[in-house]
Amino acid sequence: MSVFGDYSKYYDLLYRDKDYEAEARYVDALIKKYGHNARSMLELGCGTGRYTREFSRLGYAVHGVDFSEDMLTEAREKSENVEGLRFSYGDMRSVRLGEKFDVVAALFHVLSYQTTNQDVLDAFTTVKEHLAPEGIAVLDFWYGPAVLTQQPEVRIKEVSNDKLQITRIARPELCPNENLVEVNYDAFIDFKAENRIDKIRECHHMRYFFICDLALICNIIPLEILSIEEWMTGNEPSVNSWAVVAVLR
Repeated sequence: MSVFGDYSKYYDLLYRDKDYEAEARYVDALIKKYGHNARSMLELGCGTGRYTREFSRLGYAVHGVDFSEDMLTEAREKSENVEGLRFSYGDMRSVRLGEKFDVVAALFHVLSYQTTNQDVLDAFTTVKEHLAPEGIAVLDFWYGPAVLTQQPEVRIKEVSNDKLQITRIARPELCPNENLVEVNYDAFIDFKAENRIDKIRECHHMRYFFICDLALICNIIPLEILSIEEWMTGNEPSVNSWAVVAVLR
């Protein structure tokens, strides 16, 4: 079962402050820098389709895949008026579409949800299997040196609209021997007109990666590392770079 099943319908509200448009433009710039006239894209872990729609507006024909039927329902409903999009149910570790794409993308830390070594190898094999000749992959992830230096901390997020208010508490626990952070979420959904509060509890396990990890994985698959940089800045990754992106061929 997907960890996003319980609050998929609240997902876009929780992340309404995330600038998907700017982030899609940033990824588009990476694609133009390292790709070859890329027009088709496979997005693994597409969620509710926020990136998918932005990439469509930038001219890509996008096929979104997700492991959550609930998230895909949201994606399809919110993408009805956007041309050139397809959505399919599938697991990043095993999905095989029988197609090749100019770009394979997995964004908003989808790679970090692959927690075991076998999960990671299977996910990278999926990427490789769907890349067209000279195609590139764009994958972001939690960066190990920053996670271990900054240390995960309890965070509280509050968002609301005219119908409800959400208070979400994230309580992380570092699991250094597994290169994981276990994030326990408690979300309180206050339905304003109904005098009712629902509670949702979910646990997300997030893997952090080191550059040497990626080098070893890419040597096994094999894939070529074209670039590894801090997300959105292009800077060299550092202990301050919680989010890092790799471009592979």
